[in-house]
Amino acid sequence: MYSHKLLKPDGRQLTLYSRYPISDNIIATSPSNEPVRANPHLRWHPLRGEWVAYASHRQGRTFMPPPEYNPLAPTTNPEFPTELPQGKYDVAVFDNRFASMAVTAREPPANIVETMPANGACEVVVFTQDPNAFLSSLSLDHLDLLLQVWGDRTRVLGENPQIQYVLPFENKGVEVGVTLHHPHGQIYAYPFIPPHPARMLEQQRQFYQQHQRGLLEDLIQKEIADNQRILYQDEYAIAFVPVCARYPYEVWIAPIKPVPTFMDLTNVQRQGLAKALKTVTLKYDGLWNRPFPYLMAWFQAPTDGQAHPEAHLHAQFYPPYRTSERLKYLAGTELAAGMFANDALPEEKAKELQAVVVNLQTPVRL
Repeated sequence: MYSHKLLKPDGRQLTLYSRYPISDNIIATSPSNEPVRANPHLRWHPLRGEWVAYASHRQGRTFMPPPEYNPLAPTTNPEFPTELPQGKYDVAVFDNRFASMAVTAREPPANIVETMPANGACEVVVFTQDPNAFLSSLSLDHLDLLLQVWGDRTRVLGENPQIQYVLPFENKGVEVGVTLHHPHGQIYAYPFIPPHPARMLEQQRQFYQQHQRGLLEDLIQKEIADNQRILYQDEYAIAFVPVCARYPYEVWIAPIKPVPTFMDLTNVQRQGLAKALKTVTLKYDGLWNRPFPYLMAWFQAPTDGQAHPEAHLHAQFYPPYRTSERLKYLAGTELAAGMFANDALPEEKAKELQAVVVNLQTPVRL
């Protein structure tokens, strides 16, 4: 993996990654030369026992741009600079112009509840310069690079003592709120462990203390033995519809042997995950022969400097569809109570996905 650091005209950091050497002549660009002045803060929610971020500058952010305008798409017109510079590279990572958190945040406003600076980070990860691509259409070595990029960003962000947890994710499709046409994801780096990862980590910690092995590792072995919901499996990685799926077509991807973070993956584990990732996204897109919307989130160990043998790096995909192909949004029991009601059995959805034939070597255009 090759990388090259640049500074955008507005002061934001840009890092380019590639499978090949990157030219030193690439010039960083930005839609605006005005410095980003953001001072987000956190307020404590006393009833839920969690932090809420407030970033009023985000009200001016890009939202559903028209097809003829994409601030990520490269352009040769100097009057309309974009986020992506001209040049040969595979992946670009830069600070979000409309971040919910910033390491420079300071002096939160006083309030009737506890407040503190939102000292985190929000990065945009552009998967490829091809505006018509998806994860499913990228080559296996490109996906392998992306997994390395997530590892490098975890390392870089985690070295900041303010950062406690690094979460890469992708919103794909307007149905789940994507605001840019270009294939991209984001990385949020938090000054605390967010509630959902914290709850999963606590379950894993308790199981590890009792059994001296990982909770997800145990579940994966049970899924392998049951052999009903597996979509991809090799010696190093697995993708499956979990027996406890909360969403129709929910899928998890993980290395079979647990590792805490992206940084701990071996080459063969990373290659296996790349194959699993491509298999799942190809099956999604092939299910109804259209780009399939989803939220993909990667969970890993905190970057708090502590050992986390209980943690098991993995991705969870949350597609918004019901069995009737109607969009599924969170309902009252899910939003208010936090208890999910699934209209379809995981075994049924696994069979549908298993029936989609994919070729990992063939380029795909939908």
